Amino acid sequence: MDYFTNVTYLTLEGHIELEKYRYVYFLISLAVYLLIICCNSVVISIICANKSLHEPMYIFIAALLCNALCGTTAFYPKLLIDLLSERPAISREACIFHAFWLYTYAAAEFTLLSAMAYDRYVSICKPLQYATLVKMSTVRKLLFICWFWPSCQNGISIILTYQLRLCKYKINRIYCNNYAIVKLSCGDITANNFFGLFSLTVMVFPPVIFVIYSYIRILDVCLKNSKDFRRKALQTCFPHLLLFISFSVTACFEVINSRFERNVPHLFAMIMSVEFIVIPPLLNPVVYGLKMQEIFNRIKKMLQTRKTHVFKE
Repeated sequence: MDYFTNVTYLTLEGHIELEKYRYVYFLISLAVYLLIICCNSVVISIICANKSLHEPMYIFIAALLCNALCGTTAFYPKLLIDLLSERPAISREACIFHAFWLYTYAAAEFTLLSAMAYDRYVSICKPLQYATLVKMSTVRKLLFICWFWPSCQNGISIILTYQLRLCKYKINRIYCNNYAIVKLSCGDITANNFFGLFSLTVMVFPPVIFVIYSYIRILDVCLKNSKDFRRKALQTCFPHLLLFISFSVTACFEVINSRFERNVPHLFAMIMSVEFIVIPPLLNPVVYGLKMQEIFNRIKKMLQTRKTHVFKE
C-alpha cells in the first residue's frame, strides 16, 4: 500500500468503453468541437459587431456562449488526445486543474442562466423599471459575480483536493471529476465531502429556485395580458427555459451519479455525464441564433451579403 501513497499520475478508465471504435469517436468529437467553436463564435461576433445588439439580453447571450467555449475547450482537446492514446493518463496536478475548469464552467452556466432569468423577469414583469434595474453597470456586476463566485468556490474545493494523498490511480470517467479524485485518497476526506455538498447546495439550489420563481411571475403576468403579449414573451423566454431545463437535468444526473453511485449501466452513465458539456454548447447558438429574431436577421443578412459577393466574383 505504501507504493501507492504518493500517486502522481492518474488513468481515465472510462475510455475502455470507447476503445473499439476510438477513431470513429475521435472524428465525431473533432467535428463536434469545431462545430461548437464555429457556431458560438459566429453568434458572439454578430452581437459584438452590431451596436443595436449591445443590450443586456444579448450581452448575457454572448456571455453564455463565451462560457460554453471555455467549457468545451477544457474538455475536448484532452478527450481528442486520449482517444488516440493506448492508455489515457494525466498528471495529478493537470487532472485537478482540468476538474477546476469543468466545474467552473458548469457553475457559471447556472449563474448566467439565473442572471438571464432576472433580465427576462424585469423585462416582462416590470417593463417601466427595466432601464433603471438593468443598467449596463448592473450587467457588468452580474457578469463579474457569475464568473468570480464559481471560480472562488471551486478554487477552495480544488485546494482541498490538492492537499490529499492519493493511494489509487483509476478514475472511471473520460474526464477528471473532482469527487472521483477525492475518492482515490487514502486519508480523511470529511472536509472535502462537507465543502463539496455545501458548494453544490449553494451553486445549484438558489439559481434553480430563482428561475422557477421568475417564470411563475412571468406566467402570471402573461395570463393577464393579450395573446400578442404572450407570444412575444414566449419568443424571448422559450430558448432560455429550454436550455435551463436541459442543462439542469443532465448536470443534476451527473452530480447524483458521481456522489451516490447509482446502479445504472456504465455506458448510459458515461453518455449522461458528458451531456451537460456537449449538448448546451451545441444547442445555445442554434436556439438563440434561430429563435431570437434580431440575431437571426443579422445571420441571414450576413449570409445573403456573402452569397452576393460570391456571385459577383
